[in-house]
Amino acid sequence: MGILNIFNPDSKDNNNSSSLDQGLAKTKENLFKRISRAVAGKSRVDDEVLDELEEGLISADVGVETTLRIIERIQKRAAAEKYLNTAELNTILKTEILSLLAENSENSILNNSGEIPKPYVIMVVGVNGVGKTTTIGKLAYMFKNQGKRVLLGAADTFRAAAVEQLTIWANRVDVPIVKQQMGADPAAVAFDTLNSAKSNDTDVVIIDTAGRLHNKVNLMNELSKIRRVMQKVIPDAPHEVLLVLDGSTGQNAFAQAREFTSATDVTAIALTKLDGTAKGGVVLGISDQFKIPVKYIGVGEKMTDLQIFDRVAFVESLFRNV
Repeated sequence: MGILNIFNPDSKDNNNSSSLDQGLAKTKENLFKRISRAVAGKSRVDDEVLDELEEGLISADVGVETTLRIIERIQKRAAAEKYLNTAELNTILKTEILSLLAENSENSILNNSGEIPKPYVIMVVGVNGVGKTTTIGKLAYMFKNQGKRVLLGAADTFRAAAVEQLTIWANRVDVPIVKQQMGADPAAVAFDTLNSAKSNDTDVVIIDTAGRLHNKVNLMNELSKIRRVMQKVIPDAPHEVLLVLDGSTGQNAFAQAREFTSATDVTAIALTKLDGTAKGGVVLGISDQFKIPVKYIGVGEKMTDLQIFDRVAFVESLFRNV
């Protein structure tokens, strides 16, 4: 697979339909039980059916705004047509969800020559506990398996555990890491990491950052400083700012997205822990409300269970065998 495919969220090469099906099982069960109950004994989609569907989407943490958009679209179609059974309603719902996701797709970041920049610099942001360090490790594994030279930068210097955890992942994946002692200037770590990347012909650089939300101004200042310092080494860095969110936290993930998008220019989202929740609809809500593409989803514990998000594969899995 070429480097363009890796950075393209529509790539199907990394997706495993079996683990995706397992990861979305709880969300599917929660949503389609409600739909089946709503249409039982009904000959057409009426207000009662739509109310039940609305509750199902909200309970899957699609979010109120996105849910209302979906319901409104179905209402318009139902006004002109009659749907006789669950399968037909499912088909309409599937079409509308695909349409929403298609409205917020992402293009790979290209330089003027039409190529991915080298090194490609990813700055990873997110609060502690969402799976940020694990996501970085799995990304490093993904890129390395595609023959890319990967370098990690441990710029979350406010927690000794953060540097230790990232070092464990670097050793596990067998990629180099740049780190300093706890309390060091995060921007200095990023600076050293990018200089090392340039010297060693690195393809992908992944920079970890501190996951604190107690003061948005401090967070904004810190991330801005890291960005400015990196640009002294590579003028257009970072090429991607990846926000990691825990999909199982539902509405809390929306709150975190609001904080980080107001603090920095987030360009992509990784949603973790979808396998342990019935709230997989958060993928739709986050993408729709923040107009930021979901690029990766975590559907299990294995290193291969971080998948490049393929909206078609995601929706096909959600509606498979229903």
